[in-house]
Amino acid sequence: MDAVIPHAQNSSAEPAEDEPSAASSPTPAPPAPPEPDAPPGDAPPPNGAKAENAVASEGAGETDAADDLSTAAANAAEDSAEGVANAVEDSAEGVADAVEDSAEGVADAVDTVKDAAGTTAGEGAEKTVRLLNDFQDISFLQIGLIVAGTWLAIWLIRKTLPYLADRGPSQLRLTLLGLVPIARLGLLTLAILWVGRIIFIVTRENVLFVAGAASVAIGFAFKDYVSSLIAGIVAVFEKPYRPGDWVKLGDHYGEVMGVGLRTVALRTPADDAVFVPHSTIWTENVANSNDGARTLMCVADFYLAPDHDAERVRAALTDVALTSAYLGYEQSAVVMLAQTPWGTHYKVKAYPFDMRDQFAFISDLTVRGKQAVAEAGGVEAAAPASAPALA
Repeated sequence: MDAVIPHAQNSSAEPAEDEPSAASSPTPAPPAPPEPDAPPGDAPPPNGAKAENAVASEGAGETDAADDLSTAAANAAEDSAEGVANAVEDSAEGVADAVEDSAEGVADAVDTVKDAAGTTAGEGAEKTVRLLNDFQDISFLQIGLIVAGTWLAIWLIRKTLPYLADRGPSQLRLTLLGLVPIARLGLLTLAILWVGRIIFIVTRENVLFVAGAASVAIGFAFKDYVSSLIAGIVAVFEKPYRPGDWVKLGDHYGEVMGVGLRTVALRTPADDAVFVPHSTIWTENVANSNDGARTLMCVADFYLAPDHDAERVRAALTDVALTSAYLGYEQSAVVMLAQTPWGTHYKVKAYPFDMRDQFAFISDLTVRGKQAVAEAGGVEAAAPASAPALA
């Protein structure tokens, strides 16, 4: 008993080498999980059923893919529509904000312009209110001296220049007489400007104010007078007549004695002084016999019966003109004639030495011409009132 027990202990403690131990044997694999379509415990389908299930599964997969694509397309379209709507909304809000900002900017600009205009108008009104200088600042002595000096200068010019023209060379007579209205106009303009600077505060606003008020007053109250003044200024520069000219204005013929601001003074052959407004040149023609020249043409008319020697009468009248004491020899004398139904019209045209002798010259030609015509065998005839005139 004592020998058996230790052997048993050795055999249990040291196993035999030929038998593998339970601890070194491999671990068995876990069972595979059941298929989803085949729950555990069911029997596997046969082969034909497997094929039908595979086809059905494939068709279901395609349907699911198509549904997924449709859903994705619908979602994309919805997202695009929402994006467009949001973009349009944002654009509309941006346009509205820009319009509002522009309107505010315009309103601000208008307010700025109004403020500037109000400030300018206020300053202009403040300056315009003071149209005149202070009473104590106006030098009435200086104004009196200017008026007196201007009047004296104009008086000296009106007396001195015509005196020199009458007693100086005949070539300078018309030139000296023409300087009278120009000098008077220049002196008056200078005096008015000088006095105006003393009385008025000369600013742009005041000048515009005075010009506007003067234009209204002139337009309603002094239309004709101002028209004559303007015509007088035009006459000074255009010279339709000048002192020393012999002109016909309307029904008046005479020598221009002076050209004023409003009227022109004529001395008629009857020694009458006639004052014609300058505004006449706007509506009527001006006939100027010499137009600044030192002489003018004089004409003597003779009307003879048809039965006479025209050559002999013409020669006799030519001798009459050439032997006149008033004849100016710078231009030749001419005898012209024209045949009319009632007789023959003769015109003797010649130039006197001095324009102021024109009437004496015509009288001399007429008296001596009648005698020469009678000696040449001519008989005078009365011309009818409607007979055409010979130029």
